Amino acid sequence: MKRIFATTVLSALVMGTALAQELRSPDGNLRLEFSLDGEGTPIYTLQYKGQTVIAPSMMGFELARTRPESSSLHDRFTVASVDTGTFDETWEPVWGEERQIRNHYNEMAVSLRQDPGGREMVIHFRLFDDGLGFRYEFPAQRRFSYFVIQEELTQFAMTGDHTAFWIPGDYDTQEYDYTTSRLSEIRYLSEKEITKQGHASQSPFLPTGVQTALQMKTDEGLYINLHEAALVDFPCLYLELDDQNMVFNANLTPDALGFKGFMQTPCTTPWRTVIVSDDARDILASRITLNLNEPCKIEDTSWIHPIKYMGVWWEMITEMSSWAYTDDFRSVRLELADYETATPNGRHGATTENVKKYIDFASEHGFDAVLVEGWNIGWEDWTGHTKDYVFDFVTPYPDFDLPGIRDYAASKGIEMMMHHETSGSSRNYERHLDAAYRFMKENGYNSVKSGYVGDILPRGEHHYGQWMVNHYLYVVQEAAKHQIMVNAHEAVRPTGLCRTYPNLIGNESARGSEFQAFGGNNPNHTTILQFTRLIGGPMDYTPGLFEMDISKYNPRNTSKVNATLANQLSLYVTMYSPLQMAADLPQTYGKFLDAFQFIKDVAIDWEVSRYVEAEPGEYVTIARKEKGGDRWFAGSTNGNEPRQSVLDFSYLDPGTTYLATVYSDTPETDYRENPQSYEIKRYLVTSASTLKQYCAPAGGYAVSIVPVTEDTPTKGIKRLK
Repeated sequence: MKRIFATTVLSALVMGTALAQELRSPDGNLRLEFSLDGEGTPIYTLQYKGQTVIAPSMMGFELARTRPESSSLHDRFTVASVDTGTFDETWEPVWGEERQIRNHYNEMAVSLRQDPGGREMVIHFRLFDDGLGFRYEFPAQRRFSYFVIQEELTQFAMTGDHTAFWIPGDYDTQEYDYTTSRLSEIRYLSEKEITKQGHASQSPFLPTGVQTALQMKTDEGLYINLHEAALVDFPCLYLELDDQNMVFNANLTPDALGFKGFMQTPCTTPWRTVIVSDDARDILASRITLNLNEPCKIEDTSWIHPIKYMGVWWEMITEMSSWAYTDDFRSVRLELADYETATPNGRHGATTENVKKYIDFASEHGFDAVLVEGWNIGWEDWTGHTKDYVFDFVTPYPDFDLPGIRDYAASKGIEMMMHHETSGSSRNYERHLDAAYRFMKENGYNSVKSGYVGDILPRGEHHYGQWMVNHYLYVVQEAAKHQIMVNAHEAVRPTGLCRTYPNLIGNESARGSEFQAFGGNNPNHTTILQFTRLIGGPMDYTPGLFEMDISKYNPRNTSKVNATLANQLSLYVTMYSPLQMAADLPQTYGKFLDAFQFIKDVAIDWEVSRYVEAEPGEYVTIARKEKGGDRWFAGSTNGNEPRQSVLDFSYLDPGTTYLATVYSDTPETDYRENPQSYEIKRYLVTSASTLKQYCAPAGGYAVSIVPVTEDTPTKGIKRLK
C-alpha cells in the first residue's frame, strides 16, 4: 500500500482568477478538471478518453437561515490550497465477488475559504480507472460548527439526451419496475409509472426525479452510472432532472420539517460517484462503491459467513398460508393470553409441524438455514393504530414451539434465521433491540431478516431521510456487538457499507422476485438490477421459483412469474449475494430434482468473477470461481428478446479438462406458456472451448464447471471446441 501527497498553496489567488486544477486517473483515461467561476462557485468537469462525461457542473450547498450568516455555501469562494496524491492497496473482503479487491486512485483535495466570514469547505476527489468519487468535508472551525442543509446544489450535467434505466424518485420505496427511456421522457413517464404501479408514499413523487444508482448509455456508446457511497449520518440522494438543459441536480430526502440534514463540524458527506466506461462489463466489475467506504470495523469476523437458505415465505406471499395466527382481532393490543383463547385461522404458516418440514428438506439437500416469518405475536394488528408498540420480537405464537424448533434444527445441522418486522416503527424496534438480540443468541439464531413495511414512526419521517439512515446503521452496529448478521428489507438502498460492516449480509431495497410474479415486472428486470441496485451491494432477491403459475398454490391468485425455470437458475450467478434463498416450496423442488441440483451445487462466496457479456436491459453473462475450491459456475440472464449467448472458458486453468453441466432453455421454452421447459446437457471443455447457447425471452442458462478426475464418467460426452 502506498500513498504519496503533494501540496500546492494558492492562497494568493482571488475569486474568479484561480487556474483550473487537473486530476487524471492512474491509467490516464479519465480527466477531472476543477475551477471556480466568476462568482467563486466550484465547478467540475469529467472526460473519458477525450469524450465529455460530465459537462461543467456546480457544487455546493444552500443552508437553512438559522443564524444571521449567509445561507449560501456555493459562491464567493477562493482556493486556499490543493493537495494531490496517489493511493494503491489490495484488500480482502470477508465475503464478496472476489477474494481480493484493488483500491487504486489518484486524489485531489481542494481547500476553499468563503469571503466574507471565512467559512471553510474541502472538496475531495478520487479518480479511479473506472470512475470518480467526490465528497465535501467541513473541518472543525471557530465560526462554523452547527449548520442545517436546506439543499445540496451538486450537479451532474449530461452532454445529451441519453438512454436511461431508472425508477422514479420516492422518499419511501424503491419497489418500482425499471423504465428504459430517453432523459427527455422522464418527466412524463415518471408520473405515469407511479400512477400505474400504485405507490402512495408519505411524500409526493419527484416528477422529474430518479433514484440512484442511475444507469445511462450515450449515443456514442459510453456507459455512465451515478450513485453515492458511504451513506452515513446524511439523507439519501436523489437526482432531479432539469430536462431543458439535461442537468441532474442533487435532491436530498427531507425530514418531517422539510430540512435535508443536521450537521456538526468536523463532518463529511457521502461520496458522489460517477462510473464510466465504453464497455458495459466494466460497470459490473467496478468496485468504486466498496473502495470509497471505510475498512472493516469488526475486529473478529469469524462468525460472519454466507448463507444458502430456505424459508416459510413463498407460501405466505402466495397466500397459501398467513403470517397471522388468528382472524379474531384487528385493532387492539393483544397479549399472549388473548391468543391462547382465540380461534386459530387454520392458515398460519409458522407452525411447529410446518417448519419442521422445511428443516427436513433443507437438511436433506445440504442447505445452511431456514427462515421463519410470522412466528411472533402481533401480526393481526401490525397495520393498525397501535403498531407503534405491537411487536416485542420475543413472544412466539402458541402453535410455534421456539425451543423445540431450535433443538430440532440443531439436530439436523440447520441454522434458524430470525425475522423482525418493525412495521416502520423504528423507535419501538430500538426499545426492544437489545432484548431481541439477546433472545436470538440464547436460542441459537445468528442472523435476522428485518423489515420496515409501512409509514415511518415518528410520523413524517421518511424511509431514506437522515433519521432512518442513522437507525439502519445503528441496528447493524448493535447486531455486530451480539455477533448477528443482518438482512434488511425496505431499508435505504446500499452504498457499500457492507465493507465496513460485513455483518450486513443482505438488503432488499428493490423489487424482488415476488414482483416478478405479482407486480408484473418487465421480463428484463433482472438484466437491469446488476447495473443499478447491485452497484451499492448485494440484494436478497430470493430467486429459485420453479412453479410459475401461482394459481397452482392459490386458486384465487392467477399471477404468473415472468421468467423461465432456467432463468431462475441463472440468477444464482448473475445476481450476486452472499445470502441466497431457494424461494419455492419443497414439494415443487421435489418435482424438478435434476434442475434443483444446480441450486444445491452453486457456491455463494467467490474467488474471482469474470464478466463475459453485458448490456443493460438485454443480457448479463457472468462466470465465477468458488472461493477455496476449483469449481466454476456461470450464468446468463436474458431480457425481452431471444438471443444466442457466447460463453468462452478462457478463464479456466490451461491444460485442465472440465465437465460443464448446462441447464438451459429449449427451443420450445416460453415464459408465458411453457416456462418449465428446460434441458440439461454435459460437455467436456477446456480454456480453449466456447459454448453457444440459445436463451429464450426472460430466459437464460446456468452452468456448473468441475475439473475432470479419474472418477468422472466421461464416456459419450461431447467435447466442445
